[in-house]
Amino acid sequence: MSTVGKPAMLSRKNSSSASSRKKAVAASVHLPVRQAILDRRTYEAPAEGRAGKIRLDFNENTTGCSPAVRKSLAGISAKTLAMYPEYLRRTKSIARRLGVRPEELLLANGGDDALRVFFDTFVDSGATVLICEPTFPMYRYYAEIAGAKIATLRYDADMNFPLDNALAALKKKPRVLFIANPNNPTGTLISREAICAIVRAATHTAVVIDEAYAEFSGFTVVPCTRKFPNLFVVRTFSKAAGLAALRLGAVIAHRDSLQFVRRAMPPYPVNVAALIAAEAALKNRATIQKYVRETLRIRHIFAAELSNFGVRVFPSAGNFLLADFGPNGPALFAGLARSGILVRERSKEIAPGFVRISIGRASEMAAVLKAIRNFAKKAAIKNFS
Repeated sequence: MSTVGKPAMLSRKNSSSASSRKKAVAASVHLPVRQAILDRRTYEAPAEGRAGKIRLDFNENTTGCSPAVRKSLAGISAKTLAMYPEYLRRTKSIARRLGVRPEELLLANGGDDALRVFFDTFVDSGATVLICEPTFPMYRYYAEIAGAKIATLRYDADMNFPLDNALAALKKKPRVLFIANPNNPTGTLISREAICAIVRAATHTAVVIDEAYAEFSGFTVVPCTRKFPNLFVVRTFSKAAGLAALRLGAVIAHRDSLQFVRRAMPPYPVNVAALIAAEAALKNRATIQKYVRETLRIRHIFAAELSNFGVRVFPSAGNFLLADFGPNGPALFAGLARSGILVRERSKEIAPGFVRISIGRASEMAAVLKAIRNFAKKAAIKNFS
């Protein structure tokens, strides 16, 4: 009887033999995984399934990007999408609107990628990087992947930056010092004088100032990069510009220093949609400025309302607030999540009851306050302090 065209049938014995061979092959393969990867957990995004909820956990622009951005993206042709992106013209345009020269600007695939490139450029395995916690977790994340030693400073109980300790730590010549300014999640803003003192002391260190929230603080050290070749400023289009989904970040630095960083970059790090959107957003800067003004207004009102609940609210120069709800905080945060209000609990990084709350639209912040009132009423809490 012909068996042509029919699937082969494995007997139980043959099937068992095939399974044994697969196991034997798997057992004989030893992937040469780097020790730094074996020593750390897989990074997982903080959350999925956020659509349709009040998203006050990622410091996003909950109003959305400029209509000019959506119009520019709608004009992308099929031919443009089929081509590898060309950067020169749009980089010049973006640089001009950021107040720098094209050779002083490096674009990257989001602010995270703009941070990663410093490890590729400056950090050998076993070298030391310096960070001040609590802060943006990607500094530690990339340091662990690089197999670097991590020297850690701490913001004090009032969330002040430890300048004297930082200056002392720089004497040990760490490869890179990362400072978020304003800092996430504390909201702390370091003065220009303090940053200049740090940069002067960092004779063998690349000083990276992460200005993800510069539009809200109204403060930048970008002009200082021409004076200090060891100063690098990182920017993102994910916050004030509302382009988080498109992933575009930037490094601004002295042209000579930036040449070393460029060597660590792939030839096509940024997609064309992100370039077009960023150019449109910066051309329509009035929309960003209006959003920033409204966010600062709402932040002031929301901070005062939280204080009325007896919540300790820390001064912030970003589009978020760090608050201490005390022992009742964790239960409150869980209740907010169940009601579709997402905030970023910071109990592990700081202390139980700490939370970072992004500043959204007025209606969103009103919903948060209503939920807090309801929780306090049900739990018979008169004061969170």
